[in-house]
Amino acid sequence: MKTLKGPSLHLAQFGADQAPFNTLDGIAGWAARTGFKALQIPAWDSRFIDVERAAASQDYCDEITGTLAAHGLRISELTTHIFGQLVAVHPAYDAMCDNFAPPSLRGKPAERTAWALQRLRQAAQASRRLGLSEMGTFSGSFVWPYLFPFPQRPEGLIETAFEELARRWRPILDACDEHGVNLCYEIHPSEDLHDGTSFERFYELVDQHARCKMLFDPSHLVLQQLDYLAYLDIYHEHIRMFHVKDAEFRPNGRQGIYGGYSGWTERAGRFRSLGDGQVDFKAIFSKLAQYDFEGWATLEWECCLKDQEDGAREGVDFINRHIIHVTERVFDDFAGAAVDQSQIRAMLGIA
Repeated sequence: MKTLKGPSLHLAQFGADQAPFNTLDGIAGWAARTGFKALQIPAWDSRFIDVERAAASQDYCDEITGTLAAHGLRISELTTHIFGQLVAVHPAYDAMCDNFAPPSLRGKPAERTAWALQRLRQAAQASRRLGLSEMGTFSGSFVWPYLFPFPQRPEGLIETAFEELARRWRPILDACDEHGVNLCYEIHPSEDLHDGTSFERFYELVDQHARCKMLFDPSHLVLQQLDYLAYLDIYHEHIRMFHVKDAEFRPNGRQGIYGGYSGWTERAGRFRSLGDGQVDFKAIFSKLAQYDFEGWATLEWECCLKDQEDGAREGVDFINRHIIHVTERVFDDFAGAAVDQSQIRAMLGIA
């Protein structure tokens, strides 16, 4: 068995325009002092990485790894969620998703998607230059608005959407394969890949592509009321990235999974800082050890109540306490005895 690595920190929620959170060197120093061992870098955040430059320049990538190494850190993975979101955008979300693209591409969905696909290719190449083997992303979504529709969905709607989704992603999966990188889709509400069934549909349409993997975040499964431990039993061979994020689901007589359009603090399902929610992380870390997960345990802070720096500091201790340093011995070895084949046959009553 293998011991997973950690704690790493996903920087997406920590980048800011104030020091020390506005430069890679500054946030690396803060993260190291807080106790993290690695950083998961969002490839869309130019404060931390120029992904186009990283794809083209090994020297630049060496500068990035050197900056982190000076603080005793390394990169766990790159994430490309914003780029992935733009691969498939339903028209209802056009205005909101436009903000993810350069100003010159806003109001131009086709050009925006082409830009995102190019950024994904560049991120795969940058991952290789940085010595990384996994890359996180979102699938984007054509049909999320039709999740629970009335009138009912017309026949062929879902099939057409997933065929187009697979057509757009297949070249990116091939590019990831060229660079030796697994593309890990975060299974997430609002994405077309939001549960096991939707992932399986997509996986078949990309011909079970060897680079098509999963990012496991139990908080999103709690909010869907999906059995996240059974999920690990079913999909552990696909899971190559792990966000350690807590959540709670407390339905009442007024609201349940859909939340009644409430803000985060009033919803039945809420993201919480580590240890403040309902996720059974002892069982999760046990299953990951059982299934030889050797990736990183990465803190993703999203909490509607607690300060993020408090969440980060507490999260380091939380992850360190939950990582299982797997045993190299079998506990009952002391009672074992050498038995040859003839004795085994005699034990079984086999002549």
